[in-house]
Amino acid sequence: MRTSLPGKFLWFELSTPDVARAKTFYADVIGWTSRGFPAGPVTYDMIFFGETLDTMVGSYAPAPGAAHWTSCVSVRDLDATVALAAANGGAIVDPIAAVPGVGRRATIRDPQGAVLCLFERIQDDKPDVAWAKHGDFFWNELHTSDPRAAAAFYGKVIGYAHEAMGDYHVLSSSGAGRAGVTAARGEPPHWLPYVMSDDIDATIARVVPAGGTVTTAPTDIPGIGRYAVLRDPAGASLAVMKPTPRMKPH
Repeated sequence: MRTSLPGKFLWFELSTPDVARAKTFYADVIGWTSRGFPAGPVTYDMIFFGETLDTMVGSYAPAPGAAHWTSCVSVRDLDATVALAAANGGAIVDPIAAVPGVGRRATIRDPQGAVLCLFERIQDDKPDVAWAKHGDFFWNELHTSDPRAAAAFYGKVIGYAHEAMGDYHVLSSSGAGRAGVTAARGEPPHWLPYVMSDDIDATIARVVPAGGTVTTAPTDIPGIGRYAVLRDPAGASLAVMKPTPRMKPH
């Protein structure tokens, strides 16, 4: 029987009008490598933070318009989860579709407007790790117009437990923290993935020379870590963070 960890973020996809430039930018800034994997007439550019297959964490997808990251979360029963999303005020952006040899996926939009990919894998989900490595995704953050309502929506649809820490909500599943929910500041609702960095200042120093911009300069969060937010040359936002040792990424 398949072992799944519903609520765990397990894949991240960058939709961008210029895949070649994105690959160069993220290689320079974060150190990611990419490899092409053919699937019928299409070749997918997969993102690796290491050398082995288990360090494959995402993909680049050619798409017109503004670049953006899409986060994919594990669900145990895709059909039931899509139905729950629709029943609780969400919208279906992309209907359920097969990913040959991998599983099935669908994309929803929550009532506030943020887009999320739902993924039902054929194989087991990767187990949680005690500490992420440089270049790995380890956290996700929903920036939204109504954090409390959004946390409640994902509790019903994904099954998250959530804890309010002032204005910040922490979503968890299987005993592990998965994501945060916070108020959007002048931007449409969106999910912001976080990537582990061994040295935030060195990472951010490479952004502008590589053609990107820094939207949040390196900042310390007492007891949590040091983080920054960048925007790649095509406009996609990504956060990088070096957590304090007591914060355990998953």
